[in-house]
Amino acid sequence: MMRFDLKRHLEQEHKRTPLSEYLREIVYGGNDGIVTTFAVVAGFAGAAQDPASSVIPVISVLLFGLANLLADGLSMGLGSFLSLRADQDVYRSEKAKEAHEIAHEPESEFNETVTILMNKRFSEKDAITLASIYRTNPKYWTEFMMKDELEMTNPENEKPMLVAVSTFLSFIIFGIIPLAPYMFGLTGGVFAYSIGFTVMALLLLGLLRAGVTRRKPLRGILETLMVGGISASAAYFVGTFFRI
Repeated sequence: MMRFDLKRHLEQEHKRTPLSEYLREIVYGGNDGIVTTFAVVAGFAGAAQDPASSVIPVISVLLFGLANLLADGLSMGLGSFLSLRADQDVYRSEKAKEAHEIAHEPESEFNETVTILMNKRFSEKDAITLASIYRTNPKYWTEFMMKDELEMTNPENEKPMLVAVSTFLSFIIFGIIPLAPYMFGLTGGVFAYSIGFTVMALLLLGLLRAGVTRRKPLRGILETLMVGGISASAAYFVGTFFRI
């Protein structure tokens, strides 16, 4: 049988870019950055007597907005790092237990494997055949049991530092957009400009998500706008209880 060039196939048909590799972190960090920063702006606007005017204290918006942007961005990045490291530690601990059981209690694990396969609608004969094949490869057998018995996703190949950096950078890049009108010194309804910039940021994030996943952009855009809009509206509403 001619050997199949799996590496070439993966590079040609399933090549993953850094954007697709860390899309989860980019969307998570970007959306939270936009919403969190706009929450500061909306909170001040909601507290102002006339949200459309320049009465909103620009220096206060910038001070709280930028401080919140940096602090929350670092918090999210470090949180992603620590949570992924913890997830990897838990996975490795359970994997070590499963490998020990396979090495010292093979018959029990064999019966468990047959049961799992039969629950997946394999016949008893085929389940026994497959389990016997897995038994010849303890490493793969362990991975099978981790996935199909414990239902744990393998996070071992994920890089906590790159995940943290992706989350942080996305939070900062997208999160600074709602503050742009205040940073540029725009006047005459600066809050309205901030709303426009926030919608633009959510649209860009939705388009990025759609472009990377190669799905129809409308769904990604609408979901992003809906989640961001609900959060921003809540921040503005809370601000109305604290009139300046």
